[in-house]
Amino acid sequence: MLSRGFGLAYRMAVVTVAGSLVAATSVASGEDRTMGGDHMHHQGGDEHAHHAQVMKQQGYTRTEHRYQVPDVILTNQDGQAVSLRETLAEPKPVLLNFIFTTCTTICPVLSASFAQTQRALGDEAKDVRMISISIDPQHDTPAKLREYAQRFHAGPAWQFLTGDLNDVVTVLKAFDAYRGDKMNHIPLTMLRVQPDGPWVRMEGFASAGELVEEYRSQRAPAGEAPGSS
Repeated sequence: MLSRGFGLAYRMAVVTVAGSLVAATSVASGEDRTMGGDHMHHQGGDEHAHHAQVMKQQGYTRTEHRYQVPDVILTNQDGQAVSLRETLAEPKPVLLNFIFTTCTTICPVLSASFAQTQRALGDEAKDVRMISISIDPQHDTPAKLREYAQRFHAGPAWQFLTGDLNDVVTVLKAFDAYRGDKMNHIPLTMLRVQPDGPWVRMEGFASAGELVEEYRSQRAPAGEAPGSS
């Protein structure tokens, strides 16, 4: 298990900007920001207390795992049905995270890291798929995800998924990311380079530079330094 670093000041700057945008949107539309249902129901109090505590976390931990991807059908930001198992079976490398569009703390940082990773990869970005799965599917319609994607300047290789709540919970449990309530979710990024390879689990806040470094180190042949020719 490895622990890496990511600046607290940067995270708080992202949260301040993104939080203001989300709050303004929510007030203007009169959105209900709680999630109903038996799977993920918030019990009141300071809904961001857990997130605020998580934001103080320094760095991230890296482990490797093999997960059984569930056979569920989700919906992307364009309203198209997507088989998660088939999508993740494709040969291209994939980065995966879990977000929800009204989140003002953890999710903007994770999404900003993906956005910066796109830019850092340059021409390679078209060959690295990014998938963000909403953990608040009752609110996050394809239209909401499309707006969110535009906010973070998502490129064509970055896909946002929503769907039936039961299916989303199944996915969360498959990746050991289910915490019972959207407000209890954790900052988590997954990377897999080969369909038959392990998932690199980065729990915490990994910067774009760290994501790119991890991706290139996984792509490099054994014994070869990342970026060498």
